[in-house]
Amino acid sequence: MNMTGKIALFAGGALFGSYGLKLLGSRDAKKLYTHTTAAVLRCKDQVMRDVETVQENCSDILADARAINEAKAAEREKAYIEDSAKD
Repeated sequence: MNMTGKIALFAGGALFGSYGLKLLGSRDAKKLYTHTTAAVLRCKDQVMRDVETVQENCSDILADARAINEAKAAEREKAYIEDSAKD
């Protein structure tokens, strides 16, 4: 690529960059950013509710599992005492 081509690419990039900044800072673009941010915040709230539900379910499962293990331990202890009494 010759020097004229490089200068033309640089000038085109600078022009496109300047126009791009004006486009990104326009009122319509700001409105789009605002609506997009609002949608992301709504999504975040829903995800947090879902995470909270999963955490509650996990806590319930853990409590039930502990209750089952305690009941089985009590049964084993009772069976051990009965076996010891027979001997």
